[in-house]
Amino acid sequence: MKIHGTTKIYGIVGWPVAHSLSPLFQGMFLQQRGLDAVYLPFGVRPELIEQALDGLWALGVEGFNVTVPHKEAVFEKVACDSDARMIGAVNTVRRGIDGWQATNTDWKGLLAVIKGIDDDLSGQQALLFGAGGTARAALHALSTLNLNKLFICNRNPDRLQALLEFAAKSYPDICCEAVAWQQQAVTAISGKCRLLVNTTSIGLHSDDVFPFILAGNGLSVDVVYRPDGSTAFTRASGDRHAVDGLPMLIAQGAESFAWWHDGDMPDRAETLAWMETHLNRPSVELSGWGSRL
Repeated sequence: MKIHGTTKIYGIVGWPVAHSLSPLFQGMFLQQRGLDAVYLPFGVRPELIEQALDGLWALGVEGFNVTVPHKEAVFEKVACDSDARMIGAVNTVRRGIDGWQATNTDWKGLLAVIKGIDDDLSGQQALLFGAGGTARAALHALSTLNLNKLFICNRNPDRLQALLEFAAKSYPDICCEAVAWQQQAVTAISGKCRLLVNTTSIGLHSDDVFPFILAGNGLSVDVVYRPDGSTAFTRASGDRHAVDGLPMLIAQGAESFAWWHDGDMPDRAETLAWMETHLNRPSVELSGWGSRL
């Protein structure tokens, strides 16, 4: 790749961010299209996010993704679209005429993975772990599936209650119910749910152990990804069809790219296959994404 005076800059802002796989496949998207642009990681400490936004603007950066722990902080300082305003967090930002514009593609990424495996969850029950910004994005996605009931489990009861109140106000058509952060309760509920989703940070480290053994059959989707595809949540999922966060990462990244580049949507299935080969990991079965499987 050649760098010119006209080369445009995109990137990802987070802390830490060195582990992110986004520069790998976003760089591939740019190269495939022959665009004079680069995609770079920007490590920004939480207390410096406001200065970083000003600096990225001053440097002429065209757009960037936002990852933990900045999704909610950036939301407060940019102009958001309706999806981001509903979720209360952003993960994709672009340069506008008068300032930064933002959206949230996390919910689209999760929805793409769920529908890529099980395209009819109408009338079914689901269990969501977590109550932070990513959980709100997951709730936004799950609200489109016409579920019979959504159970929510989080270790912090105050954050759990806040999410339940948010859900009741923002998504009145979906029935949400709290689940205690204990094995007996999780076992009983997970056994009744066709879909389980983990939005907690458990699994970011290779030696993490998910605190519960999960019962039942169906689909388990983790937002956490590991290079080998095995996370604490997928390992705890037993006989379920368990998927780590790599497909969601690619799907939300493709949506971000399209938002930056006038709707030019990269091929998710092709990208996932390329990443799996690059990481030397097993293929994920996502028949709804294409015929490669």
